[in-house]
Amino acid sequence: MNIDLSGVLYAQLKEAEGKYKAALAKNDIDGVKKFAQICANTEKQLAQKVPDQMKAHLDKAKRWEEAARTAGTAPPKKAMVERGEKSGQTEEDFSSFGESLIQTSTVTWKDIGGLAETKNLIMETVVIAGLNKPESIKPDKGILLFGPPGTGKTLLAAAAAGSLKATFFNVKTSSVMSKYFGESTKLITALYESARKHAPSIVFIDELDSITMSRDGDQGEASRKVLATLLAELDGFQDKKSDKLILTLSATNTPWSLDDAVLSRFPKRIYIPLPDKKACQDIIRIQTKGLDISNVDMEKIGDLCVSNHYSGRDLQNICRDAMKSMTRRVNKEIFDNIENMAELPFEELQKKTLKAGPLSMEDFTQSIARVKSPLTPDDLKRHEVWSKQFGAT
Repeated sequence: MNIDLSGVLYAQLKEAEGKYKAALAKNDIDGVKKFAQICANTEKQLAQKVPDQMKAHLDKAKRWEEAARTAGTAPPKKAMVERGEKSGQTEEDFSSFGESLIQTSTVTWKDIGGLAETKNLIMETVVIAGLNKPESIKPDKGILLFGPPGTGKTLLAAAAAGSLKATFFNVKTSSVMSKYFGESTKLITALYESARKHAPSIVFIDELDSITMSRDGDQGEASRKVLATLLAELDGFQDKKSDKLILTLSATNTPWSLDDAVLSRFPKRIYIPLPDKKACQDIIRIQTKGLDISNVDMEKIGDLCVSNHYSGRDLQNICRDAMKSMTRRVNKEIFDNIENMAELPFEELQKKTLKAGPLSMEDFTQSIARVKSPLTPDDLKRHEVWSKQFGAT
């Protein structure tokens, strides 16, 4: 189960851009050249990793190379300098923003343990959207996934895209929120323009509450414009007569903080609860696939996981911790000599093999004793009450 998010490269690029701007502010010519070249090299790698955006990344790589080449001899191009009160983003930068969020998902519905009802509800929306149907039958354009953190909301969106072979836009709110006036609205518009261009598309907006807090609160004019732009895109006015699938899945851990107008754009509002006993067992089996768990009392483990209020993320951490215990036991000669092993070059470590053995009940019970859920019964109760009042499936 792999999701190629190219996240490492994007993180490297962001870090290098920050260091480039810092060097530019200090008039550190050597630093400017160094970090501009790193940006250029990273853009080239992204061009290979994300073929759909190859041209945009290669164009940016050329601009970074020019910035490195001309450092100290000519003013850097506008898009490469530290921005002041005005953004400095070019129209080309905005148009390529949506492309930069395209990711590839290989997750399918079978990779998700439990949540059978939730999966069926999302599947229905996707299937109806793809079928030939009477003009009066319109598929839902938005699904809100809410519930405690770590329950698999992102994974559900990835599965919808992976199973459908749709273009997947994984949007963090920080990527569309800018301190420059008017820029956030352009970023949101660019995102949905790319989604229409590459339809069928699944747009997943995580932590929706970060940009759509209730308008009864203390919101500035810029925040109101951002919200208005997002609402217009969720309405999909320009797509009224189009048969393209542009489905927005959004996730929040605090649905009660969302603006009423936002909630109305999500006709399906689905509660993602903590996994029940059977779902806990399914998740553990998926996470330990390929390993022997015949000695593990899954009935007892399931009960322990439910009583401890574990989320899917907690279960993943428990499995990883249990597997670490197993590998220490099976590879005693490595871990007894860990200090010497840690001094070996990476190439030498790759020549050695880490053995795997059966997982024991003790591996899991010790892990459960170490992993504590941050959730309380009151937290869960609040989600359940909101679901009864405002959930819509």
